[in-house]
Amino acid sequence: MTRVIICDDHALIRRGIRDTLSDAADIEVIGEAGDYGELRTLLRKDACDVLVLDINMPGRSGLDVLAVLKDEGSPVKVLVVSMYPEDQYALRALKAGAQGYVNKGGDPALLVQAVRTVAQGRKYITPEIAQILAENIGKDNEAEAAHDKLSDRELQTLVLIASGRRLSDIATELTLSPKTVSVYRARVLEKLSLTNNSELTVYAIRNGLVGS
Repeated sequence: MTRVIICDDHALIRRGIRDTLSDAADIEVIGEAGDYGELRTLLRKDACDVLVLDINMPGRSGLDVLAVLKDEGSPVKVLVVSMYPEDQYALRALKAGAQGYVNKGGDPALLVQAVRTVAQGRKYITPEIAQILAENIGKDNEAEAAHDKLSDRELQTLVLIASGRRLSDIATELTLSPKTVSVYRARVLEKLSLTNNSELTVYAIRNGLVGS
């Protein structure tokens, strides 16, 4: 029996994932967490085989959680389930220590398959991620897109601004102060050699980070 903990800040999403996984006879959801603090409490209390983890959470993001688990040498295998398309965060998640990445808008059956694959100690790679990996083979640092050099928080800020969110809304969503979000925005503009939000949005659209 594969023991699973779900960590996502949206109760409805957690319920949907739980219902999907509960239909599998070989998978048991033993707990749910809405943020990093709740997750830490669960992990101290119950050992799980697979952690189904969202990226965009208040406070510490899923990528932050991956870094902590990696630093601690945690044996928990992590499957990232996100609303973001594979080309935005899949490679970052895998490099950070995730064993797989699934888009929330995908076929529910793929989620069950992904949990089973990850539980067996194997990587779960979708055809989309495989294509991204293939395209990145042999690329050197000079060939990287400018946004590949952004930190995880800077990339989140870029995507949210390009999606039309106000800085105050981004601050609330990421549980950061508006001043901190402004600092991230300034860093993004500097690193991408842009001057304002309009140019930032155009960049994000051209590079497939948000829809046009």
